[in-house]
Amino acid sequence: MYKTFTYLVALFMVLTLFTSCKKEYEKIEDIDETQIKNYIAKNNLQNVKSDPSGFYYQITAPGTGDLFTNTDYVLYDVTVKSLINGTQYLQSPTYANLGNYVGYLNSFFNSSLSSTRSYNIPAIRTAVLALKPGGSARILLPSYLAFGKNGAGPIPSNEIIDLYVTTSGFKKQDELDDSKIIAFLAANQITATKHSSGIYYQEITPGTGTDVIDEHSTLVVKYSGRFLNGTQFDSNDSFTTTLLAVVKGWEEVLPLFKKGAKVRIFIPSSLGYGTAGYGSVPPNAVLDFTIEITNVTNS
Repeated sequence: MYKTFTYLVALFMVLTLFTSCKKEYEKIEDIDETQIKNYIAKNNLQNVKSDPSGFYYQITAPGTGDLFTNTDYVLYDVTVKSLINGTQYLQSPTYANLGNYVGYLNSFFNSSLSSTRSYNIPAIRTAVLALKPGGSARILLPSYLAFGKNGAGPIPSNEIIDLYVTTSGFKKQDELDDSKIIAFLAANQITATKHSSGIYYQEITPGTGTDVIDEHSTLVVKYSGRFLNGTQFDSNDSFTTTLLAVVKGWEEVLPLFKKGAKVRIFIPSSLGYGTAGYGSVPPNAVLDFTIEITNVTNS
């Protein structure tokens, strides 16, 4: 009988603990719900939709054309803030963009969190499915549907998230890249020639050499690489290479010039580091290189 009593006490304690945990979890849900609703009312947000899973979203710009479907590829940007105090925690690179099929828009850009963990946030997909190309949405995301009690990177525990997603009006990366380059050239009053590959180039100083540059040539160059926002990601005052060892954009354009030439080339992401990125270069980044060809050797 003593053993039976002991088992009953243990079972009671387990049930009490389970009930306590469940109530605590429900309390977090209730707190988040109340804070989000209060925020919506206080800031007089209009046309806010609620999702059965617990988040809210607002279409801030509908876009044009047809609504996105799960099979569409979408180019987009994301900003993550605290709903409560407005602190900005994360911003997808302003000199690049994110890209994925709409049906897979449930994972957060982990590289920005310096984390290998995948964060499942299907609210992004839900919001994008309510948009057309060029549209944008704001998502009010309770903590338990975001980064939870553990937080992530700079995001603290149990943080209610104010997430902004903006989609591009372009459905293809090369079209978006081309529009970015054209806008940059116009804003900086740069006259450049468009190569058949999609690269734009500006000859700053003509070359005086006679050697032909091809994939077998050994080049010595002085260069600097930047993003379109002006941030420099690489440079070298004496870099020896062949065209087969560098990004495709160099291989396409440098054979147009001779030793002594100084050129500036604007490379679409597909001819740079593509959708994978490299080192400090994020995926889908347009590259801006200034290159001076100081020597050419053909063996």
